[in-house]
Amino acid sequence: MGEKRKGTLIIIGGAEDKYGDSKILEDALDIMGGRDARVGIITTATEHPREVGEDYREVFRRLGALDTDILNINSRDDANGEDNVRRIQDATGFFFTGGDQLRITSILGGTRAYEALSCSFRNGTAVAGTSAGASVMSNTMIVEGNSNDAARKCTLKMAPGLSFLEGAIIDQHFDQRGRLGRLMCGVAENPGILGIGIDEDTAIVVSPDDKFRVIGSNAVTVIDGTSIKSSNVSELNPDEILTITNATIHILSAGYGFDLRKREVLRLH
Repeated sequence: MGEKRKGTLIIIGGAEDKYGDSKILEDALDIMGGRDARVGIITTATEHPREVGEDYREVFRRLGALDTDILNINSRDDANGEDNVRRIQDATGFFFTGGDQLRITSILGGTRAYEALSCSFRNGTAVAGTSAGASVMSNTMIVEGNSNDAARKCTLKMAPGLSFLEGAIIDQHFDQRGRLGRLMCGVAENPGILGIGIDEDTAIVVSPDDKFRVIGSNAVTVIDGTSIKSSNVSELNPDEILTITNATIHILSAGYGFDLRKREVLRLH
């Protein structure tokens, strides 16, 4: 992990505070360049791009951003347009709003806009995303799965993400929507990768050395599947309750972090 990545990621579990102290978004703005930042707000995930884009523009302006650019990339034609490519190249940081993560990948995947985003990220530009915008950060993303229910085999739908974060899958609104079971399914199906569940108003800030720190008011759950001794994952009996033994689970709050390469918890204070 990490050889191709130079930018910082701010991956937010959704429902972040936008109208109070806005600590997570303030930290994101600082990483993007503070008052000198040019924030590209990417609204592709939402079906209400103008309203959502303006909402975040006002938040970033209140926090001190002098230059924000709402990128309403809502079709593959938009994503291949010269104007949007130029605007992406001019940004010092990007923010993906929530909505539907498949809209992001199906509209941006394989386009000039995606290539420009990926190039900017590799060259050190920060990328942030909330909710659906968090799920797309990894190579493989969760698209659909049971919430607030016991984990069952073969109930999880996954798809390729934007590949800004390697070796992990992200789930958001994690504790609030009871998503431990579906993330456990994802890790059982792919024991070599980490499952990272991020609560609402909580985020991980992933540095280029593949270490992250937790910020926000709730917690981050990390599931390490390499320690699993057995599971009943298979295509047989797809409605059967999932069984896993010896998975390793860490629950981390602000002040803690994680080394994604060494798979070790970091105490930061």
